[in-house]
Amino acid sequence: MIHPIPADSWRNLIEQIGLLYQEYRDKSTLQEIETRRQQDAEIEDNTNGCPASEDTPEEEEEEEEEEPASPPERKALPQICLLSNPHSRFNLWQDLPEIRSSGVLEILQPEEIKLQEAMFELVTSEASYYKSLNLLVSHFMENERMRKILHPSEAHILFSNVLDVLAVSERFLLELEHRMEENIVISDVCDIVYRYAADHFSVYITYVSNQTYQERAYKQLLQEKAAFRELITQLELDPKCKGLPFSSFLILPFQRITRLKLLVQNILKRVEERSERECTALDAHKELEMVVKACNEGVRKMSRTEQMICIQKKMEFKIKSVPIISHSRWLLKQGELQQMSGPKTSRTLRTKKLFHEIYLFLFNDLLVICRQIPGDKYQVFDSAPRGLLRVEELEDQGQTLANVFILRLLENADDREATYMLKASSQSEMKRWMTSLAPNRRTKFVSFTSRLLDCPQVQCVHPYVAQQPDELTLELADILNILDKTDDGWIFGERLHDQERGWFPSSMTEEILNPKIRSQNLKECFRVHKMDDPQRSQNKDRRKLGSRNRQ
Repeated sequence: MIHPIPADSWRNLIEQIGLLYQEYRDKSTLQEIETRRQQDAEIEDNTNGCPASEDTPEEEEEEEEEEPASPPERKALPQICLLSNPHSRFNLWQDLPEIRSSGVLEILQPEEIKLQEAMFELVTSEASYYKSLNLLVSHFMENERMRKILHPSEAHILFSNVLDVLAVSERFLLELEHRMEENIVISDVCDIVYRYAADHFSVYITYVSNQTYQERAYKQLLQEKAAFRELITQLELDPKCKGLPFSSFLILPFQRITRLKLLVQNILKRVEERSERECTALDAHKELEMVVKACNEGVRKMSRTEQMICIQKKMEFKIKSVPIISHSRWLLKQGELQQMSGPKTSRTLRTKKLFHEIYLFLFNDLLVICRQIPGDKYQVFDSAPRGLLRVEELEDQGQTLANVFILRLLENADDREATYMLKASSQSEMKRWMTSLAPNRRTKFVSFTSRLLDCPQVQCVHPYVAQQPDELTLELADILNILDKTDDGWIFGERLHDQERGWFPSSMTEEILNPKIRSQNLKECFRVHKMDDPQRSQNKDRRKLGSRNRQ
């Protein structure tokens, strides 16, 4: 049944949004973590202490000892109130007065209500995002003193095409509002998301690709222009900013486009399988995934080019010079290792003269072996194509050979085979080097999409920013499969929502102990990433044609 809502009703709701997007995003992800914890624990209770994965029996025993035999009744999770009026409890779609008075809650199935909530969150969170983005423009960018302090070229680098991003967000939000005004039971929002992702969200790629220059310009302005530094401090203290730093406003577009993809994923979990809404959600998710990948690639391309130029300047070649800078080359890992030489006898191993410091630069297609020399320079004495590298772990041969592995160059700079015995500073560092140097060696690392058996999983409870190219930046509530782990606290994992891999500290995560929750996470991920079928392709073509006709 159609129950139209007066236009002013939704518009007033959107205008009442009280949380800035940064606040909403933090609270939402923390609530997601806590919800997952409670689901994990409740299923454990209902199944009378279902055992954890075989890798973590001791952890589960410790957790069982800490919990009382009869756990107290768990309180309902607090809902996030997006509205400025604390007495307006419009935290959920079902809390709206129009919904309460219509009687639709008695008609709809529980799963449909959850789907309505998921679509409602996408709309209200877009309103919160628009509020924050508008503040970036009106409060910071268009400030009269800011205009006088910054040269137009500096302002362009700092704020990029944020006006285009704001304009797209405004049109997107208006379309979402109009859809909600049609009926209190929202028909769909993913068709709108799909059209905007396909035709308008390229403005995000432009903005995010400028991130490297934006960050550098911001740091430089803080250091070199006292007037700019003082103005930013003053503007940040304004109550409008709610104590949030200027930098948190600059990264809003990248945060939003990645979050939007996750919100569509949440909708996809709720829609009925093999339905028109599932097709639309899958198409919207695929388009958003392409935008996010293009954003990531834009950032990487900019930072990689600068990094390669910097590395090239620091290298001095003892051998025939190798051109480092290439559009198709990027750094995978760099760092210091100890090279061991001499006979492998207990007598000679007692002397520390067998350890020589060397420095490795590993690119996606090339390994360069150097020695550090004065002046922050590196003298190159060997190199090899990455495809001609082989690694081998030494069996445990005592403390001296701990964390030692063999690196073989099948064809080095002198066109001959060379062997290096390399000692890492820790077990995790050794594994990371071995994984990076020869990723195609025989290994148990398999993509989660080909796994039929249960796989250990963790969720991120503390955000982590990658410090090395082989590490993975983690966002709160990310779910990851554990592909390998070390005794000194590092995990090699694969994030479920985008299949990105990398190393991260185990202290940033907590393990999901219940196999039913892990299985549910994998099932949802399979659904999000399932291949196109002919019917979906036809529907997608029709939607594209309809979008062109409207234009």
